[in-house]
Amino acid sequence: MTASPAPAHSVIVVPTSTPMVSMIGPRDELVRVVEKAFPDVVLMTRGNEITLDGPLESVRLIETLFEEMIVMLRTGQGLTPEAIERSIGMLRSNVKPADVLSANILSNRGKAIRAKTLNQKRYVDAIDSHTVVFGIGPAGTGKTYLAVAKAVQALQSKQVSRIILTRPAVEAGERLGFLPGTLSEKIDPYLRPLYDALHDMIDPDSIPRLMTSGTIEVAPLAYMRGRTLNDAYIILDEAQNTSAEQMKMFLTRLGFGSTMVITGDVTQVDLPSGTASGLRVVRDILADIDDVAFCELTSTDVVRHKLVGQIVDAYGRYDEAHQRTNNNGR
Repeated sequence: MTASPAPAHSVIVVPTSTPMVSMIGPRDELVRVVEKAFPDVVLMTRGNEITLDGPLESVRLIETLFEEMIVMLRTGQGLTPEAIERSIGMLRSNVKPADVLSANILSNRGKAIRAKTLNQKRYVDAIDSHTVVFGIGPAGTGKTYLAVAKAVQALQSKQVSRIILTRPAVEAGERLGFLPGTLSEKIDPYLRPLYDALHDMIDPDSIPRLMTSGTIEVAPLAYMRGRTLNDAYIILDEAQNTSAEQMKMFLTRLGFGSTMVITGDVTQVDLPSGTASGLRVVRDILADIDDVAFCELTSTDVVRHKLVGQIVDAYGRYDEAHQRTNNNGR
């Protein structure tokens, strides 16, 4: 017979300086997340006390979770059901959530930008320690947003003198030519997500001035050809829509004192049939080069509505099933 886990009883006393409602959430929504994750533990709240009864290992982990929650609240980190779910996952991987979720990347107008998952924190750390970083993952994982935040941080701390944001305009060959307006107006929809991220991090009134002076440049990838980019923070977004030749062209623009971050989702390639994605092949080419990092983000790192992560997983299962069917049919 297998021995039953040792039972444990614990009473957590929440400091009076920490509002109990912040710990348990409105209508106990945070407590319900913990109960769902640990169905073998009976959890009760009364006054400023939280009582736990259940297997020793689970009780100890919940104790650590609430200790981390108190630290996060003291550092201004709001607690949400999604944040608690991520925190439990981190603790099960022997990582302290407060170390991940409480480290500010950038603050603007009272809003702090932070990594929200362990993989996001690893991605941010890789940007700090490498010259070229690839952030690869599905929509909503913060690849571009965090890269732009690190770029603005580097500019404000004078680590670089300018920011260059670029994306491939995958339809620039044909359909773009039929759109009304100037070239700038035609390209603008492709670059809009980069503008949106900037507006979250910099006073919107100062952005036109910074762009006029060349301190911030937002341009299609084709505009990078023939340039050497020194003392710059350079972000290539939607890199899955580059060809292998375009990826090589972009990477060889790197100049002295610069950092490059390349982001993309290899499951969302919009290139013409028969054109290989530069993002798909670059890992095989650069995997053994020092100072180049590849960071993978997954559906568990999605920080939009939690349905987005479920949608990403559902499409992944669908694609895998169809791939197997196609392979079996050969």
